[in-house]
Amino acid sequence: MKNSIQFLLFSSVAFFAGIMGAFFYDTYLRKDVYNGPIGQSERDWTAASSYTTHWEDPALAPAPTPKSSAAAAPVSFVEASERSKSSVVFIKNFSGTDSRRYSIFDYFFGNGPTQRVSTGSGVIMSEDGYIITNNHVIERAETIEVVHEKRTYPAKLIGTDKNTDIAVLKIEATDLPAIPKGSSRDLKIGEWVLAVGNPFNLTSTVTAGIVSAKERQINILGGEFPLESFIQTDAPINPGNSGGALVNSQGELVGINTAILSRTGSYTGYGFAVPVDIATKIANDLIEYGEVQKALPGVDVVEITPELAEDMRLNTLDGVIVTHVIRNGAAEKAGMRKDDVILSIDGVRIGGKGSFEEQLSYFYPGDQVTVRLLRKGETKELRLQLQNLEGGTGVIQRAYYSSALLGARLEAVNAIERDRLNVDYGVKISSMTRGYLRDLGLNNGFVLTRINDQPASNPKEVGKFLEEYSGRSVWRVSQRMGSVLCSPTPSAKGDSEAPVAPSMRGGSADME
Repeated sequence: MKNSIQFLLFSSVAFFAGIMGAFFYDTYLRKDVYNGPIGQSERDWTAASSYTTHWEDPALAPAPTPKSSAAAAPVSFVEASERSKSSVVFIKNFSGTDSRRYSIFDYFFGNGPTQRVSTGSGVIMSEDGYIITNNHVIERAETIEVVHEKRTYPAKLIGTDKNTDIAVLKIEATDLPAIPKGSSRDLKIGEWVLAVGNPFNLTSTVTAGIVSAKERQINILGGEFPLESFIQTDAPINPGNSGGALVNSQGELVGINTAILSRTGSYTGYGFAVPVDIATKIANDLIEYGEVQKALPGVDVVEITPELAEDMRLNTLDGVIVTHVIRNGAAEKAGMRKDDVILSIDGVRIGGKGSFEEQLSYFYPGDQVTVRLLRKGETKELRLQLQNLEGGTGVIQRAYYSSALLGARLEAVNAIERDRLNVDYGVKISSMTRGYLRDLGLNNGFVLTRINDQPASNPKEVGKFLEEYSGRSVWRVSQRMGSVLCSPTPSAKGDSEAPVAPSMRGGSADME
């Protein structure tokens, strides 16, 4: 009997130990393994980091292999690390309070709501304090701080561009270590690169890898004209690296770290960076003009797939196919047609949509470019004068109005937006933080076209009007015929002349 009890006791302990061992392995030791192809359903694109420049196809623009190429890669990255680490800063984004529910005891013991803080990285562009980072790093920020070498500086937001996920900050400082600038035009696939940033708040972290691909499109950017021509790298990049530097083996900036491909939210294989030549042009425009000077050819294009190539009897997959020619645009004026295949711009081969968008990003409105195309088996060359967002050829600076009370920046819509929305005028909400308009349920991109049956075309006038009535009216929202309609209800203060709220149609709105 005694032996039986001992045996049962021993068996129970062994069984319990086995269960605990399996739990420990499953919880702490096991790593997820995925052996199949990564389809769109498996992808989880996560903000992270990378920065890089434009390059030309070597067949069209031959250049000698740089001394810093992968073939001549150094065994040590010490010099590259030392040249770049001091030029990468730590960025803090303060944006309201957290959304958790608190009891009165939390307030009593000092554990009440706290301001939300998100962090990222940035790169010093100039000795006088201009810093480049990602738009998503500072998005919705109420205040921004930059930490450099244990000193904290308040930062001013100079401008943002959602189309490339680039933003520029300014701090009041001098003699800062501006990073040496390289060129992604010379960057080769297989070349060694370093990612420098602040992952998981671990400041001045350096990781190494190679350039895995270029002109990569991963369809993660917003904006009206998203420009994706990423540098892909296997250098480990994690949350907090966003806005940091991707440098070559000489410590020269070649990209701004922006995103990672991950199923877990952390590094699992590949990161993506905005090319430095693109980022530099965007940053310079934001500093000089307050907005990006986009040069438009006046066409919509798509990648050439094997199926399209077969249908159109094309013997190449290089280039892009014109699917739409915008009325009165640069392409129409030059004689371009639907189904034309664009092969090169100013002698630079167009491999796909990524290289098409990248090549155009270096030009300004009014610049003339030579486009080589294929039309029904015949090669042609056309000369285009690129246009701005208003259909002109000069530099533009759109009118805007920023309001802390409304928590929004208002801008006049451009010609392309007016054409897409089929409106003659309008004022768009281009960015938002906490404020009156968010409380009304309005979002980025909302376009106001009329207020009290009057045209809404001037951002300042619209902003002043909404500020005057903020908090004085209650809004009722209903839906009719697929359109969101808002109308005022009597306010608590009995205002008889409350403004009429927006009715939204396809992203536009009437206040009538």
